[in-house]
Amino acid sequence: MTDPCTDASTTDTSARRRVPTGLPGWVRAVLRFVRTTLIIFAKFVLAAWLVLAVYYSNLPWPWARFALAAALAAFAVWALCISNRRATRTVFAVVYVLVVFWWIMIPPSHHRPWRPEVAVLPRAIIDGDRVRMEGVRNFEFRDRDDFTERYETREFSLDHVTSLDLFVSYWAKGPVAHTFVSFNFDDGTPPLCISIETRPEVGEGFDPIASLFKQFELIYVVGDEHDLVGSRASHRDEEVFIYPLRTEPEGVRRLLRVYLERINEIYDRAEFYHLLKNNCTINIVRYANTAGRGGRFDFRHVFNGWIDRYLFAAGWVDTSIPFEELRRRAWITEIAKAAAHAPDFSSRIRASHTP
Repeated sequence: MTDPCTDASTTDTSARRRVPTGLPGWVRAVLRFVRTTLIIFAKFVLAAWLVLAVYYSNLPWPWARFALAAALAAFAVWALCISNRRATRTVFAVVYVLVVFWWIMIPPSHHRPWRPEVAVLPRAIIDGDRVRMEGVRNFEFRDRDDFTERYETREFSLDHVTSLDLFVSYWAKGPVAHTFVSFNFDDGTPPLCISIETRPEVGEGFDPIASLFKQFELIYVVGDEHDLVGSRASHRDEEVFIYPLRTEPEGVRRLLRVYLERINEIYDRAEFYHLLKNNCTINIVRYANTAGRGGRFDFRHVFNGWIDRYLFAAGWVDTSIPFEELRRRAWITEIAKAAAHAPDFSSRIRASHTP
């Protein structure tokens, strides 16, 4: 088999030079096939990144982005699959470096026409163990896009933080979900819910491909559970699960300090969200490691729809009952809908885990 992006007269000879001699013919054929496939895949990835980086660039005119991306797509096919001239590939390499440099220089910003749900950045003012949290979101939702905006300032003591709950919210069945956390207190302070999300502009919706190319800034939404949990269950048609985590209070306090530091860093300097490197679950795991978590990377940190299975296997949740029973208790969608405006919302969504 020959690489369609390589000259047919040279591919077979080149491949044979790289395949060890003395091997059975079928083994050499398999190795040549693997090598050819890898070359094709590498060229495709190079070309795709180049085209998408331009298409999602910061050029202000959509037509210009589309036209330039289309021209580069045609040039990439010519340079990588048709032309055998070294000069053509040299030009392609130069263009590639220029686009990479351009892409690196695209800055994040706090100054865009944000959707109202993400218009206000939270900030933590820390004085010893006392925290003054500004920009706590507590919207009253009537529908997904119909709500009364309300931001609050809350004060709490880190010494009274006792436990941590993980929420997993599914907008569709599958291996991908949204994860966020709530910090609980022992002095009557309402749980502090923190969700790491994209910060879309007016008229924008989430796009997983676009999120790989600096299209969304990052925001830490700090809010009341009526808002962050209730809106997902009641108005966004998501299936929501809650898992109390087996952690020591001191570890939870360290984790909250990490969160507060990151919240203030984002307040001072914008960052881009990235689907694979700077998202909800990856950051939760990263901050847990900073706070003292022991454990290695697991593929379920990326495919976070299965994060509850990972937590069960690692012993971070109640393992005294079978996993399916734990997951049944963790499902709170209908409970959250029924308790939407109840003052004891937080205690009711945790009732199924209470001994």
